[in-house]
Amino acid sequence: MARTNYLTAPEAAGALGVSKPTLYAYVSRGLVRSEAVGGSRRSRRYRRDDVERLKERQEQRRNPGGAAARTAERALQWGTPVLESALTLIENGQVYYRGQSVVTLAATHTFEQVAALLWNADAPDAAAFEATTTPDLRQWAAALDSRADRSAAGAFQVVLPLAAQADLPAYDLRPAAVRQCGARILRTLAAAAVYPSAAGAGPIAEVLARHWAPKQPGAARLLNVALILCADHELNVSAFTARCVASAGATPYDVVTAGLAALRGSRHGGHTARVEALLEAVGTPGQAGRVLAERLQRGEALPGFGHHLYPPPGGDPRGRALMELAQTHFRRSRAVAVAQAVAAGAERLVGEQPTVDFGLVALARALGLPRGAPLALFALGRTAGWIGQALEQYALGQMIRPRARYVGVGAIADL
Repeated sequence: MARTNYLTAPEAAGALGVSKPTLYAYVSRGLVRSEAVGGSRRSRRYRRDDVERLKERQEQRRNPGGAAARTAERALQWGTPVLESALTLIENGQVYYRGQSVVTLAATHTFEQVAALLWNADAPDAAAFEATTTPDLRQWAAALDSRADRSAAGAFQVVLPLAAQADLPAYDLRPAAVRQCGARILRTLAAAAVYPSAAGAGPIAEVLARHWAPKQPGAARLLNVALILCADHELNVSAFTARCVASAGATPYDVVTAGLAALRGSRHGGHTARVEALLEAVGTPGQAGRVLAERLQRGEALPGFGHHLYPPPGGDPRGRALMELAQTHFRRSRAVAVAQAVAAGAERLVGEQPTVDFGLVALARALGLPRGAPLALFALGRTAGWIGQALEQYALGQMIRPRARYVGVGAIADL
């Protein structure tokens, strides 16, 4: 189960090693934020990040050296920012790309325009994409047809290194060249997503809709929204991986290949497979309560609910937007009814809201997309963010090289 962003009064006081009256004094001084639970004036919960920050300050005063080491450790785990970026801001439960609301961008822009915005193009339009041709993947048919992983994400991992070998201009790391390369990569991935069909021309969302949901009117617009909502999310594990690879002077193809490898992990974008399995296990809306209760009784988490950066009651705005889309456009869909029942059950049982992973799966099932499509959408959208992260890192011209704190056996002296 996802770690909650709040603590009860006994938990907060215990973490700080103080009494409840002292905790209340910290709240009155603005050191720890709190809020009422369920409208009650007596029952309150306390912000975990405020408690942890105050605890660090206490440890710093008692043991400056040890506290500094622990702070550095936590910087790599939802902790202190470790580098600067102008791409994505997460603040007050909302997400912004270069200062613009992601939810608004998803309703008013194309994915190509948002990619250009993230890449800091002079004019956030789709010109670079319109001038980019889609490669003929038949030249790599033997490798694609023999892959063990038949999903679109599996096709991505086959095509990327092959396309990289045929794209020598990718070694040009000047900003304009990187943006052009990014457009070529996205076109290649879109073609791989619909292989063995020919991708054809048009915006990426239309390419996907034409092949994945040809009988669903409006599918391209819905997929466009999903791609934009997935495009970037600050310094998550795949973005940090992408920046590390870019810092070594690797090409955009290598950056995206590395980002994809991280994204496919079960704690990142690969989490969508767990959500798919959960909704399949539920089957019908009436079974949602039973299936969720049984999972909790077995000590299992509910995949797709609760995000560290988006505490309840608001939750992940990306997941909320995707769920609203599915509910608005597919009111009579059994798949949407199942997703709604699961979401309602999760809120009742654990007090958490759907994440972007859950929203992607709910929308994909409503559209009747192939299995694995949620991860493919996630990867396609996030590729725009990885290229944006790479552009920032190339501009810095610095290698990301943190140091490890050695905790093994001591050095053995030569005799």
